[in-house]
Parts: sequence; C-alpha cells; structure tokens
Amino acid sequence: MARTAKTPDFEQSLAQLEAVVERMEQGDLPIEEALKAFEQGVKLTRECQSILDQTEQKVQVLIEQQGEFKARPFAEEQDG
Repeated sequence: MARTAKTPDFEQSLAQLEAVVERMEQGDLPIEEALKAFEQGVKLTRECQSILDQTEQKVQVLIEQQGEFKARPFAEEQDG
C-alpha cells in the first residue's frame, strides 16, 4: 500500500506521541492545554495501533506453512 499525504507514518506518529507524553509529564500545562494534549495522544495512539494491526495482518498472510497461509508467532518459543 502506497503512503499518501493522509496516510499516517508509524514512526512519525510515535515520535509525536512521545512528545505529547513528555509535555504532559512536565505537569505545567493549563487544564485546557492538557486536555487537548490528551485528546491528541489518544488519536496518535489509535493511529499507531491501527498501523500495527495492519502490519500484523500482512505478516500473517505472508507466512506460508505447507501450502496454506497460517498465523504463527513472530518468535518461536525456545525449549528450556
């Protein structure tokens, strides 16, 4: 899927989310600005989660086992 101007970029959204969190953690935002920052953080979190969900679906489709597409964990458990 090609990225368009409206398609969020995961790394960019994550960086913006980290910046919002840092601003909020300082604790010196007026209540109205804190609320706006919180709303922006929720939006960015949803964008990141959506991108991760789409990526996970693509990976599941690409994993082929015995001629059938099956989902399997990214990391196989190691025997202790």
